[in-house]
Amino acid sequence: MQVDISDKSRWWQRLLAAFSFFTRLPMWRLSPLPREAYERVVEWWPLTGWLTGSLMAATIWFGSLLLPPPCPCLVAIGLRIMLTGALHEDGLADFFDGFGGGGRDRERILSIMKDSRIGTYGVLALTIYLMLLFLALSSMTPLMAALSILVADPMAKMIAAEIIMMMPYARRREEAKSGIVYRRMPISSTIVLAIQGLAPFVAYAWLVLGPRAVRWDLIVFVPCIVMYILYMIIWKRLRGYTGDCCGAVCLMVELSMLLAIAASLHLSAL
Repeated sequence: MQVDISDKSRWWQRLLAAFSFFTRLPMWRLSPLPREAYERVVEWWPLTGWLTGSLMAATIWFGSLLLPPPCPCLVAIGLRIMLTGALHEDGLADFFDGFGGGGRDRERILSIMKDSRIGTYGVLALTIYLMLLFLALSSMTPLMAALSILVADPMAKMIAAEIIMMMPYARRREEAKSGIVYRRMPISSTIVLAIQGLAPFVAYAWLVLGPRAVRWDLIVFVPCIVMYILYMIIWKRLRGYTGDCCGAVCLMVELSMLLAIAASLHLSAL
């Protein structure tokens, strides 16, 4: 496996590019960002999860002081969608349209996923995903919901980022929907990626899960299994990933982690 690191972008340019690419924040106004910086934004993807996770956590916690718990959870989901421009949700819809709809072969799947129109499978996938996300968060206490999303968001992005290291890009560079093809990460960037994704979870497991005797091993195992299953499906059908695949994997891994937390809390209370 070769890792292309022949670009001249600096780490802080890649960091600004990540926040500009994965959110609607106009970070490009702070400094000119070369194309190479956008090709390596995945290296800082979990750190953008610190921002979106913090926004949701703060909304759930402070909102619960004024409103019944389910309401802040719904508002938090809406705010994250606004901040990210529904980037990952768009990928989730395209993924299910391509893999679940009329995609009988590789080229047809790629064609459907590139189509800007949303199909039946995409609508159903988004509906079920948003319902499960809302139910998972609203089933917890506001404090646990806030802490859980604060941890699950960056960790899901860290796990999903591994897909670009496990397989090649499925399309030709000029066919990329965003015009950007992610570069594979060198070892140093992989370590930084792991720190971004795991640091919140380690603190969470040490301070929260341990005293509550919650199955933290289950919380790690379930999203990793989901990631592996999705990897096998994508590899079998496409022999490569797309940006839509990355977004879909991220959301489904995050949802599986939140559902595992909710299930663990429920089991510990029995």
